[in-house]
Amino acid sequence: MPLVLLLPALLGLAFLLIPLIGLLAKAPWSTLPSKLFSADVWTALRLSLVCATAATALCLLLGIPLAWLLARGELPGRGLIRALVTVPLVLPPVVGGVALLLVLGRRGLIGEHLDTWFGFSLPFTTAGVIVAEAFVAMPFLVISVEGALRAADPRYEEAAATLGAGRWLTFRRVTLPSIAPGVVAGTVLCWARALGEFGATITFAGNFPGRTTTMPLAVYLALETDPDVAVVLSVVLLLVSVVVLASLRERWISGLR
Repeated sequence: MPLVLLLPALLGLAFLLIPLIGLLAKAPWSTLPSKLFSADVWTALRLSLVCATAATALCLLLGIPLAWLLARGELPGRGLIRALVTVPLVLPPVVGGVALLLVLGRRGLIGEHLDTWFGFSLPFTTAGVIVAEAFVAMPFLVISVEGALRAADPRYEEAAATLGAGRWLTFRRVTLPSIAPGVVAGTVLCWARALGEFGATITFAGNFPGRTTTMPLAVYLALETDPDVAVVLSVVLLLVSVVVLASLRERWISGLR
């Protein structure tokens, strides 16, 4: 490699890795188990896992049909719809939280009716955390599943149709198994993104310990009161990210071939 490219490449690698190495170096490894299972940390960890899993389930319920619509549906303006679906990928999460608040808040376009008719309010609740996480994480699932649908061979679905299978049966027994790797990859990415969500969560759901304080929010709070706890939670999130990326590595490589 030319030296003019090698030096910037090494600097870029150092720029990305040194902060992570510093985080691991400063972690209180001797007291990590006790801090990890302390009441506050365990509450935030448990809430994060529950909310991220529920948000991922919601994304699967809505995202797979949406991906199918984008990949197979004959819609006018499909390119624009796809662009709008992926907006949360580039939208600042805080802006997403504000948008959710204006729509689902007690005085929002939809939230006002939910509160008036059913006495139900999403903001500053655990359900609000799930909605905020699903909003920012769903595009990861949709993109992955849509790509898998576009790469799948439609001849198998056509063969099932000629054998008398209905559309729903074909989708369940033929389409879904053929795109399973894409669904799995999208689900893992979606779950990891939901687990690490901060901006939309704190804007839409607030920061109430035991109810809306997920791990990223707990890190933010702990930096002011107990930096060691903040480091412990950061290490947990870092390890989750590494595991997710490592598990999807082969999927990405096969997709590039």
